[in-house]
Amino acid sequence: MDIIKYLQAQGIGSRKECRELVRDGRVLINGAVPAEHIDEHGVETLHINETAYGVMTLPYFYLALHKPENVETSHKPSHYPSVFSLLPANVQRLKIQAVGRLDADTTGVLIITNDGSFNHRLTAAKNQVPKTYRVTLKHPADDDLCTRLRAGVLLADEQETVAAAEAVLTDAHTLHMTITSGKYHQVKRMIAAAGNRVEKLHRTLFGQLTADDLPVGQWRRITPDEVW
Repeated sequence: MDIIKYLQAQGIGSRKECRELVRDGRVLINGAVPAEHIDEHGVETLHINETAYGVMTLPYFYLALHKPENVETSHKPSHYPSVFSLLPANVQRLKIQAVGRLDADTTGVLIITNDGSFNHRLTAAKNQVPKTYRVTLKHPADDDLCTRLRAGVLLADEQETVAAAEAVLTDAHTLHMTITSGKYHQVKRMIAAAGNRVEKLHRTLFGQLTADDLPVGQWRRITPDEVW
């Protein structure tokens, strides 16, 4: 692949800017000055002016991020910083999207990609991709709460009930709940409809994927097979 096109695809800058960087010898790939054409699949490290940049696979890349509290899943946040600000600057310049959203106060695994088809497959209601949450409840609960959630509850302003695929208490204030749809504020609204309130919400799994092995605010590259 042409080195200039590669740098552009990595979000480094315009064609003119990338050409100047290469011309001035300020680009290192795998620790060496690159040739005019490179193997884009063999790039492990990318440095510009001795600063390391995130290396994304081409043409599509997939990231798992351990979302912290008080960041918004939006390119145009209103009250808190954007979750995309946690990514390298060059990646932020690319056309990336989160797969679904997490509320500003919700933590856990978030998937980010530039693959629109992959995004659609994971969020399409017909595919019923499971998402599992650890819910900290405001009021103590017993198995009756789990029974109601699995049977289905009627959300405010909805015409049909929605049910949890699984709901299990590990103690009176900690519920592990799996859903296969993605309605607005769904978990919080389901818990409210079942007679309790959410104090904290953490997504432990998206499909098969977890980010609990990552420090909060950190990310790693993944493959689609890790998710679903």
